[in-house]
Amino acid sequence: MPEVVVAALIGAVSLLYATAGQAGGSAFVAVMGLAAFPAAQLRPTALLLNVVAAGYATWRLRASGAVNPRTFALLAIPSVAAAFIGGLLVLDERVYSGLTGSLLLAAGVLLVVKRSAVRPAREPEPGLVALAGATKGLLSGLTGVGGGVFLAPLLIGLGWMSAREAAAISPPFILCNSVVGLAGVLLSGQSASSLTPLYAAAALAGAIIGWVIARQSMSERATRLVLAALLTFAGLRLALR
Repeated sequence: MPEVVVAALIGAVSLLYATAGQAGGSAFVAVMGLAAFPAAQLRPTALLLNVVAAGYATWRLRASGAVNPRTFALLAIPSVAAAFIGGLLVLDERVYSGLTGSLLLAAGVLLVVKRSAVRPAREPEPGLVALAGATKGLLSGLTGVGGGVFLAPLLIGLGWMSAREAAAISPPFILCNSVVGLAGVLLSGQSASSLTPLYAAAALAGAIIGWVIARQSMSERATRLVLAALLTFAGLRLALR
């Protein structure tokens, strides 16, 4: 697949994810899977793109006061430790493809079944929050997927947060996991694609435009269905590689 097409797809999925309060790690992996990137380049490249997209969203959210500091700390502290450990682990290419493909398929399903309605949040059990954070951090480091696409449906489904609160906490959570996971990945000896600057520029452009669109009247359901189709197709391709 030509590099400019890959960059355009990365920009497009970054835009779509930004409209739903996500960075796009699962879709970045999906695009690179479709483009047949070497497995050794998938994780570091996806994590770098996550840092760019989630960093922009976190910067925009920093002054809003929408993030609950206590809940974020309970999620992030065990998550970043687990993400670093996951980043140090290098899976066999077939195992990596099967695991990541399965997670992309799961992400696609979650995007379809996730409800956008705001529901009352109840105070979560600290131990369960920490366990959820650690699990998603480990998966983030292992696969290069930031974890936000799994985090938000979980937080909403368990009644821990409203949809708005979950969308607000996702970017800083993804950013923390991606930075630490990337450090582990680089220490493991893997390196990103030489064209990462081009892809990062596309991801940033998509995140900026997506943030603007998110403030308008775009249908969240349509966004989720498009992303779900991409994740499902790429997940099947990776899982069957």
